[in-house]
Amino acid sequence: MNTGEDTQSLRKIIEFTRLISIFILSIHFYMCCYMAFKHFGWTAEITDRIILNISKTGLFDDLLTPKLGSLILLVASLFGIKGRKDEKIRQRDIVTYLAIGLFLYFISVLSFYLVLNPVLIAIIYIGLTSIGYMLILTGGGLLSRLIKNTLNQDIFNSDNESFPQEERLLENEFSINLPATYNLKGKIRKSYINFINPFRGLLISGTPGSR
Repeated sequence: MNTGEDTQSLRKIIEFTRLISIFILSIHFYMCCYMAFKHFGWTAEITDRIILNISKTGLFDDLLTPKLGSLILLVASLFGIKGRKDEKIRQRDIVTYLAIGLFLYFISVLSFYLVLNPVLIAIIYIGLTSIGYMLILTGGGLLSRLIKNTLNQDIFNSDNESFPQEERLLENEFSINLPATYNLKGKIRKSYINFINPFRGLLISGTPGSR
């Protein structure tokens, strides 16, 4: 059984994984668009030293590897997303978000082949990659919710009326048994409302003079 602490811990792991994804992408932007950051005065010696040590891991040797790493962590963080039971999710929207997002996320590399000012190239590259990242995040979140809603076999359906009830006839010399019907998984089933001991917990009330 999932408790509130388990859910909170899972949420923290998801947020931390997504934070690492954004961190990797930010370092990638800083390294490949360093001239633009320097132009705007967003560089510092201590930052450069830290980035230099991180770059020795080999993750940032090219343009695609850090983007793939960031994307993998983003996808991993989407598995914990839950959707509302009555949430309307269209598959066409998911495909649109993911297709456009992935296209912009990876096609942005071509920005470095443009014959433009390095600052303008950096703005185009960061802008396209960031928009693609957000679209992937949106589409991936919708896809994760759709999968969870499809696989979630909750006995309480969308009408909140289908759940197993007592179908046995339990009787004794004092019992009161009321036949009933209920809807379970689209089928009408017979059940019984059994009052095994009506003398226990039974309250009779009336106005003065009533019998």
